[in-house]
Amino acid sequence: MFNTRITELLNIKYPIIQGGMAWIATHKLAAAVSNAGGLGIIAAGSLPGDVVREEIRKLKELTDKPFGVNIMLMSPYAEDIVGIVCEEGVPVVTTGAGNPGIYIPKLKEHHIKVIPVVPTVSLAKRVERQGADALIVEGTEAGGHIGEITTMALVPQVADAVEIPIIAAGGIADGRGFIASLALGAEGVQMGTRFVASAEADIHNNYKEMITKAKDRDALVAGRSTGHPIRVLKNRFTKEFAELEKTETDIMELEKFSVGKLKLAAYKGDLDKGSFMAGQISGLINEIESCKDIIESIIGKGNQVIEDLSSLKGGDKSE
Repeated sequence: MFNTRITELLNIKYPIIQGGMAWIATHKLAAAVSNAGGLGIIAAGSLPGDVVREEIRKLKELTDKPFGVNIMLMSPYAEDIVGIVCEEGVPVVTTGAGNPGIYIPKLKEHHIKVIPVVPTVSLAKRVERQGADALIVEGTEAGGHIGEITTMALVPQVADAVEIPIIAAGGIADGRGFIASLALGAEGVQMGTRFVASAEADIHNNYKEMITKAKDRDALVAGRSTGHPIRVLKNRFTKEFAELEKTETDIMELEKFSVGKLKLAAYKGDLDKGSFMAGQISGLINEIESCKDIIESIIGKGNQVIEDLSSLKGGDKSE
């Protein structure tokens, strides 16, 4: 059993969090993760408040376990959704794409645990001062919108800089990555790509197969010139996007070109025009499993890794 400050804070069995992936992290996936002992997350993304409220209520019909909602702070509905999670009694909120400082007091008034996603040490220290309960420290290996620092370099630096518990994210999909994250100073992990390739992810099967068929170099970064880089699996969309960037196409045109492409991938499975956001760990994922099997495999493998490492323990070899 892996009991950490994260399992205690969130009242969950295992310190494993599901990423808040727009158009993918629905109530069905979140409930499955929570029922399996982790923390399932509904992604608010750019959804209007009434849709998010409905998702929360549908999840509550499927589980009585703790869960969370991810709020994308750039969404025009962010303020409305903050009010809705307070009204609906959501126990945990994760945030991304911005600084949640202006919303933290209200969330804390409603006894909601606030866990921002941070890509740098400076932002980690800032949101800790603002009252965050924990941090998701996400490396550039992750899928979707990314920062620049790798998980292995970022996690120990944040662990040394803050007092609140941290959750490692980016490039984690099995028990080895789980234990490595704990060794770096994290007290839990967040996984997105691994849960996309799960039986309960309510998306087109083409998306899942894109991940299970991916090789180590198939997850590349697009959109660096826009200032909002994303990691996606290469296809015709990424090739055309790269060609537009080379011609120094206006940023607004680039943004327009990419709008709606993630939804197209998730719901239509369009292999050419869809934006299949996924992390560099995709090459390690070879099969679609239930959330329960995924989590139990990680915990089982994690225990085995610890046992194997114990045999390497150094000692006094002097005679």
